[in-house]
Amino acid sequence: METQKVVLWAIIGILLLAVIYTVFFQVSLTGNSVSNGKLDTTGWTENEIMNYEMHGTIPARYSGSAQGSSGSGMVGGC
Repeated sequence: METQKVVLWAIIGILLLAVIYTVFFQVSLTGNSVSNGKLDTTGWTENEIMNYEMHGTIPARYSGSAQGSSGSGMVGGC
């Protein structure tokens, strides 16, 4: 019984570390940097910047396959 508790807490700890890693390093996976809560839009066209600001969409060339299961690429999920 005691061994099962130790294994359970070890699994919970590993999952917690995985979640923390994902949250802190998610931006580096997309190749974009964030400062003051905004993406680095250097090199984006004016249309791409407008789409990001108005709709929350990230250009496909930057988001790659990290768009999630919905594939919409939208930040707010509208």
